[in-house]
Amino acid sequence: MSNDRYVSPLSERYASKEMQYIFSPDKKFRTWRRLWIALAETEKELGLNITEEQIEELKAHADDINYDVAKEREKVVRHDVMSHVYAYGVQCPKAKGIIHLGATSCYVGDNTDIIIMSEALKLVRKKLVNVIAELADFAEQQKGQPTLAFTHFQPAQPTTVGKRATLWMQEFEMDLEDLDYVLGSLKLLGSKGTTGTQASFLELFDGDQETIDKIDPMIAEKMGFKACYPVSGQTYSRKVDTRVLNVLAGIAASAHKFSNDIRLLQHLKEVEEPFEKTQIGSSAMAYKRNPMRSERIASLSRYVMIDALNPAVTSATQWFERTLDDSANKRLSVPEGFLAIDGILDLCLNVVDGLVVYPKVIEKHLMAELPFMATENIMMDAVKAGGDRQELHERIRELSMEAGKNVKEKGQDNNLLELIAADPAFNLSLEDLQKAMEPSRYVGRAKEQVEAYLKNVIRPLLEKNKDLLGVKAEINV
Repeated sequence: MSNDRYVSPLSERYASKEMQYIFSPDKKFRTWRRLWIALAETEKELGLNITEEQIEELKAHADDINYDVAKEREKVVRHDVMSHVYAYGVQCPKAKGIIHLGATSCYVGDNTDIIIMSEALKLVRKKLVNVIAELADFAEQQKGQPTLAFTHFQPAQPTTVGKRATLWMQEFEMDLEDLDYVLGSLKLLGSKGTTGTQASFLELFDGDQETIDKIDPMIAEKMGFKACYPVSGQTYSRKVDTRVLNVLAGIAASAHKFSNDIRLLQHLKEVEEPFEKTQIGSSAMAYKRNPMRSERIASLSRYVMIDALNPAVTSATQWFERTLDDSANKRLSVPEGFLAIDGILDLCLNVVDGLVVYPKVIEKHLMAELPFMATENIMMDAVKAGGDRQELHERIRELSMEAGKNVKEKGQDNNLLELIAADPAFNLSLEDLQKAMEPSRYVGRAKEQVEAYLKNVIRPLLEKNKDLLGVKAEINV
C-alpha cells in the first residue's frame, strides 16, 4: 500500500474482497471480452461471414488480458474501449477484424455495468438474507425476555427483547422484497448503436428486420439475462441506476435504525455490541466500551442514503439520447454505494452475531417503571376487593404524581407501591401489590407475535434461501 496518495477507505477498511473484485478493472475487462464473444457468435449464427476459427480464437484469449498493450494504446488514442479492442486484436490476429463489429462503446460499457450491478446485488442479497437469519435466531432466543419499551424514548408499555428485534428484521425483509423486484427487472442494453436505432445492423444485415430483431434476445441469453430493454438511446436509461441505488439506500436506512437502537441500548447497559478482549474503547478513558461498530454502521449508512441522490440527479439531467456528464459520476456513485453497503452488512452480521444481553439491568430498569404501568391492573384488583373505580382512579393519579416527584426531585426509588399499600382506599397489602409486579403480565402478545412472525414469514423465507446461509463477516477495524 502506498502512503503518499489517497486510498479509498471503502477498499482499505470496509468492503469485502468479494465486492471489491466485482467492481475491479479485471472483472470489467473480462466482461467486455465475454460481450465481444457473444456479439460475434450472434452475428455468425445470424449469417455474417464470421468463422468458427475466429470465435475460438476470441474464446482462447477471453481471460488472459494483455493490459500492458491496452495501456500503451490508450496513451495514443485516448479511448479505453478502442484500446482494448486493439489489445484483443493483437492476441487474436484472425479475429481482429470482427471484434466489436457494428457496436458502439456503450455495447461493452453499459452492458457490463448492468452485469456488474446484477452480480453486486446478488452479493448484497446473500448478506442481507444472513442478517435476517441472525436476527431471527436472536429474536427466538429473546422472545420471552420482558423489557421496557419506549415511545418518544419515554418509558411506555413493556415489550420483549425478541419483539423489538422483529421490528429491525421486518425492515430488512422489506428491503429484500425491494431488492428482489429490482434485481428481477434488470435487463441488458443489448446492441442498439449510436442513438439506439440499430442503424449499423441495418447495414450489416442488408435491411433484414426479422434478423435484426433476433440480435438483442440472443445476446441477452448468452450473457444470462432474460431480455434487453426494448428501447434506448445510446445508453440504457440512467433511471436504472436510480432504482438500484434506492434499494441500497433502503437497506442503509434499515441498518441505521438498527444501529441507533443498539447505541441507545448500550447507553442503557441493557444490550451491547461485541467487544473484543484487546479492543480499546477510548484513548483517554480506559473503562469505556463505545458502540463503535454500530456507530460505523450509522456513519456509512448516511453516506449511502445521500449517495442515492447522485443517480437520481444524473438520470434527471440526461439530454435526449445521451450526454457524457453521467460517466464520471457513475464511476463514483455506483461502485462506492455498493462497497459501502457491503461494509454495512458485514458490520450488521458481526454485531447481531455477538449481541450481549444483560437481563438483570433490563429487569432493574423495567421494575423501576412497572408500578406506573401496572396501575390499571392494581385498580382492577382494588375494585374486586370492594373499592370504587372512580375514587381509586383519582387516588392512583395523585399517588403516581407523588411517586414521580420523589424519583425526579429527590432522586429516590419509585415508591408508588408503598404509597398505595399505605392508602386504606385500596385495601391491598404491599405483598399483594408486589405479586402483581410480574413483568410477563404486561408484555401483551409480544412473545406470541415473535413466534408467529418467525413461523409464518421468516422461517419460510430462510428455507427458500437456505443455500445462501452461513456467511460470517470479517471486520478489518
